[in-house]
Amino acid sequence: MRFLAAALVLCLCVALPASAQQKAMPVIGFVHFASPGPFAHYVVAFRQGLSETGYVEGENLGIEFRWAEGHYDRLSALVADLVDRNVDVIATFGPPAARAAKSATSTIPIVFGSGDPVGEGLVNSLARPGGNLTGVSVLSVELMAKRLELLTELVPQAKVIALLVNPNNPDTEPMIRDVQEAARTKGVQLPILNAGSESEIDAAFASLVQLQAGGLVVGTDPFFASRHEQLLALAARHAVPATYDFREFAAAGGLISYGTSLAAVYRQLGIYAGKILKGAKPADLPVQQPTTFELVINLKTAEALGLTIPPSILARADEVIE
Repeated sequence: MRFLAAALVLCLCVALPASAQQKAMPVIGFVHFASPGPFAHYVVAFRQGLSETGYVEGENLGIEFRWAEGHYDRLSALVADLVDRNVDVIATFGPPAARAAKSATSTIPIVFGSGDPVGEGLVNSLARPGGNLTGVSVLSVELMAKRLELLTELVPQAKVIALLVNPNNPDTEPMIRDVQEAARTKGVQLPILNAGSESEIDAAFASLVQLQAGGLVVGTDPFFASRHEQLLALAARHAVPATYDFREFAAAGGLISYGTSLAAVYRQLGIYAGKILKGAKPADLPVQQPTTFELVINLKTAEALGLTIPPSILARADEVIE
């Protein structure tokens, strides 16, 4: 009897850690290309999506944040660390981060926000992603030509409009092709300016005078989003009309922006992450396409540049900042 009692106690002691481990909070690994500061309000939207599925950080969920601080080459190591920690879901934003996650694991579910998930090789199709990835298509590249068209309406006298791109971004080539086609249609020259670092951004703006550029289209890129203050300051200093991809640029002083609502994208990522934690499989969750596009105009910046916004653009604007 004493032997049986001792054995039972031993079994209970061995079983307790396993039981406790089963009750541990799930953990989401959140890996992002940029720095946390400029994207803090998007993290709020991500948490909102999670709360809509019943998950609150610190109560029944843990989130491990990893920020690459603007360096693509850090992403693989950051994702590998999350895989080693065996997080329950990995959430990413931007093609480089999504690709790094896909290369690191075929078992941990991944939710992403990305431009062209099929073209980037992340999923088989939007309706049936397959594998361990799903998320939201931001349609960033597809909207680039529209941004050039808007700029030609704002500055119809411009014969040269430059395109600023990050050569380190795999989406740069299709982006250039789309905008070049739009430039040919509008009859404007389109010099390409490459910038993959802070100093290269400075150099790109310095070359605008030599190019006699009457406007600038800032390409969609997480690095540019993380350097939005530098971009806006340079655009103001060089007095160049510039168009951007997301509302946050115009709200912070940019002339005009047109693109997907990023807050809506991050909220959807949170919803999908929560659904997966509840048992849904990424392969069964179709990649969402955005339904909210925002055209935002900053009238104060237009006035500083000596521009009059055409009524046709004002009528289409979702938000006018005065």
